[in-house]
Amino acid sequence: MTVVHQIFIDGQAGTTGLDLQARLAHREDLTLLTIDPAQRKDPAARKALLNSAEVVVLCLPDDAARESVALIENPAVRILDASTAHRTAKGWTYGLPELQAGQDAAIAGARYVSNPGCYATGAILALRPLIDAGLLAAEAPIAIHALSGYSGGGRTMIEEFEAALARGTVPTPKSYGLGLDHKHLPEIQRYGALARLPLFVPMVGTYYQGMLVQIPLPAPVLKGVDADALHAALADRYAATPAVPVRRAPALLDGRFLDPEGSNGGHGVELMVFGGPQGDALVVARLDNLGKGAGGAAVQNLNLMLGCEPFRGLSPLNEITHDA
Repeated sequence: MTVVHQIFIDGQAGTTGLDLQARLAHREDLTLLTIDPAQRKDPAARKALLNSAEVVVLCLPDDAARESVALIENPAVRILDASTAHRTAKGWTYGLPELQAGQDAAIAGARYVSNPGCYATGAILALRPLIDAGLLAAEAPIAIHALSGYSGGGRTMIEEFEAALARGTVPTPKSYGLGLDHKHLPEIQRYGALARLPLFVPMVGTYYQGMLVQIPLPAPVLKGVDADALHAALADRYAATPAVPVRRAPALLDGRFLDPEGSNGGHGVELMVFGGPQGDALVVARLDNLGKGAGGAAVQNLNLMLGCEPFRGLSPLNEITHDA
C-alpha cells in the first residue's frame, strides 16, 4: 500500500511555489493541501493548514517565512524553507545533499531544512572541495561573477522583462548587488568554508532561465596548483554524485561561447575547469536556476525528508556536454 504524504506549500502563488506545484502535481504518493484563495490572508485558516501537513514548504519572502514558522505548533510538522531566512540559522539543516558526506542523511532526519540559494549552490559546490583538498586557501580572496536568467528575480522582474519583450524591446543585461551585500553571501561563506566573504557581483540576462557561476582563480591565488589538479579534485569529490558531473571539455556555442541555458531541464550542477597559459584557472558551475537552483532542489530535499528515492520526479542532467 502506497503511503500518501500530506504537503502544504505556503506561498503557492509565487514563482517557486507555482513551479513546485507543477513538479509535484502528478505524484501519487503526495497530496498537496490547498487553501481557498479567499482565505489566503485568513490567519486561522492558514495556521490550520500549517499544523496539519506532514511537511510544509515555505515559498515566501523572508519575514513571511519566519512568521509561518512561528505559527507551527504541531511538533510533528517538518519544514522546508525555500527563502533566505534560515539558511545560516541555528537548528536548521542546509539542504544541499552534495555538500559533504552524510549531508543527505542529515537532511533526511531533520525537522527544519533550508533550501539553498541558486547562486550559492553553484559557488559552494565549486569551491568547497578545493578548500577541503587544500588546493585553495580558506583565506584566499575569492571573486565570483554570475549570470542568471530573469526568472531568478521573481514575479516583478519576470513581468518587467516580459512586458518589454512584448513591446518588441530587448532589455539589456544588468549588474546588481553592487553594494557587495548580496543575500546569498552568508551561506556561500559558511558552507563554502571561506574565511572571508567573497566579492560577488551577479548579472541578470535577457533570457528566462539558466545560470553560470564563474570563479576566476589567478595563479598567485593558486600558488602552483594547476587547472588539471582542480579538475581532478572536483571529479574525485563528485565521482559518486550523479547530480554533479564534472566536465573536462564542455561544448561551446560556435566554439567560443558557454551557453548559460545549457543545463536547463536537467537536475544537477555541471562543473567545469578552464586553464590559462599563465597558470590561471576558471572554475564554472552551470545550473538551471529554477531547477537545482530552486524548485528541483526543493523536490530533492522533500524526497529525502519523506524517505523517497532522492531523484524521484526529477530528470537527470541532459547529456549535452561530454568529457574529452
